[in-house]
Amino acid sequence: MKYADQLSEMINVFSPEPLKGEQMAQFYCDNTMEYRMSDKYSSPMEDILDLCQEERAHSAFLLLGHKGCGKSTELNRLSAKLAARGYHVKTIICSRDLDMFNIVYSDLFILMGEALLEIAEECGCRIKTELWQEIIDFWDDGTIISISKEEETAAVETGVSVTTPKIFAKMLKIFAKIKADLKFNEEIRTEYRKKISVHSSEWMKLLQEVAEEIEEKTEGKAPVIIFEDLDKLNPEDAWRVFYNYAAVLSGMTFPVIYTFPIGLSYDARFSAMEGYFITKTLPMIKIEDINGAPFVEGIHIIEKIVEKRAALELFEKDVLGKLIQYTGGSLRELFHAINSSAKRAERRSSESISMEDADRALEELKTSLTRRIEKKDYDFLINIYSGNKELIEDKQMLLKMLQASVVLEYNGKRWHNLHPLVAQFLVDQKLICDAADQNHGG
Repeated sequence: MKYADQLSEMINVFSPEPLKGEQMAQFYCDNTMEYRMSDKYSSPMEDILDLCQEERAHSAFLLLGHKGCGKSTELNRLSAKLAARGYHVKTIICSRDLDMFNIVYSDLFILMGEALLEIAEECGCRIKTELWQEIIDFWDDGTIISISKEEETAAVETGVSVTTPKIFAKMLKIFAKIKADLKFNEEIRTEYRKKISVHSSEWMKLLQEVAEEIEEKTEGKAPVIIFEDLDKLNPEDAWRVFYNYAAVLSGMTFPVIYTFPIGLSYDARFSAMEGYFITKTLPMIKIEDINGAPFVEGIHIIEKIVEKRAALELFEKDVLGKLIQYTGGSLRELFHAINSSAKRAERRSSESISMEDADRALEELKTSLTRRIEKKDYDFLINIYSGNKELIEDKQMLLKMLQASVVLEYNGKRWHNLHPLVAQFLVDQKLICDAADQNHGG
């Protein structure tokens, strides 16, 4: 990724992909937490960082946040900070490795096993022969997986710890096959899931023993596993994965971080989850206050995020301000709108993004958002816009609107607002007054 000082470079630099590794130094913008949390000394990510380093601390986290608020970049930064302190971290991209419309809790435990073995290989762990044999026996029942008996016998007969790359590679190859079947082979994945479900305590024990081997190699630093994209699950699937299996998913002795849909924090079942997981929320960067007045500091920090990636001269006067205003603090939506605007400007053979380019991109985004609402939802949305931003009684409707990104949540005081483009749609329908004509929060 290269800093954009001309229009043709903007499409790459405003990719929705999270920042990774070496990109952080050049493109990451510090100090956003103050404008997310309304307090410069509060940070959910620093809280998780501290807790991951506590010996035998409560190890399971749910990280909540809106789609596009920057969770993935913040988790990558957390991973880098832990690595700098000698911890080994593996991030599992669930949308890449699993069928997101068909996930059960046991899938996560299978991927957790692969991640731990990858860490063990990286560390040069001396996994005890007995433990290695138990892992092999767990999966090799003569029907699902065929493991080379020559390799197995050689490992046992040597009587020493298994450290050879060949044997690690063999087991990781098996996990790669299991992972492919989990995503694409409905018949075989049922067998894998049954094995974990019936023998979950046995598999958890094996995972914890591998983690202990890693800790021994790293002077007591536990491995850390991060599950990305689970916040994109629809509510029914999220509850199916987490609610009935909270005790199991939170039962590891090493830190595990799960992303989680923010809307489900309004479901009555969520309070039970908090007994098992440490829950943290990464809020949006607010661009207006609860009374509808522009929140200048938040707008400026988003401008700085953009300026880290591109020359501001590529935007004509007031264009970037409008894009920020109408994307509501969602970095992903802002980047998408900048990309769309830049493509249109480039097709015009322009050297900068005009207001018309921005308007076209925002109109496209507004169409996408308003497809998610129906006429029967209007009264609920108008009620929020008109001032009911904190005490919302219809939690089911709120959950639905949060899941659709039609309503956004901000911290400080926990409050809500319509997505600015949804508010503009209701203005266009003459159902509410424009904020320029009426202070809609006052």
